[in-house]
Amino acid sequence: RVTLLELIMAEVSENNPVTSEEMNVFMRHADFIAGCFREKCEAVLKLTSAADTEDEEALVTIRLLDVLCEMTSNNGQLEHLQALPGLLETAIDTLRLTHLAGKQAINIFTATHAMTGQEEISHPAVGFKSHLIRLIGNLCYKNKENQDKV
Repeated sequence: RVTLLELIMAEVSENNPVTSEEMNVFMRHADFIAGCFREKCEAVLKLTSAADTEDEEALVTIRLLDVLCEMTSNNGQLEHLQALPGLLETAIDTLRLTHLAGKQAINIFTATHAMTGQEEISHPAVGFKSHLIRLIGNLCYKNKENQDKV
């Protein structure tokens, strides 16, 4: 699943012109990916315990967020994703939960807290909060209704 999401992300992030038929396919994929993210977003919180650093559902959720960030960076898909019910609320709630989880244990969600000395950052959840903030910002871009919700 992670590999498939990486392929989707590579396709979405390309700057090639898209036909209306391809855009319809992207919209259906965006709906599906946003729905999966909303269902599985709390799986990332399992990564705060040392025993679950390779949790597959959490890794899939991290990739889902990456794909959503790319999709909301594309103006063609942005308006569609901004209108999806519950996506913005889920992103905000997940950000709150990861912030609280980071305060209660070792904060694996931000790069500044994950580094000790000069070691390389290798935990899959590093940067998760920044990607959530990026998604929230993209969903609020030029959208007064979403800005008011935040």
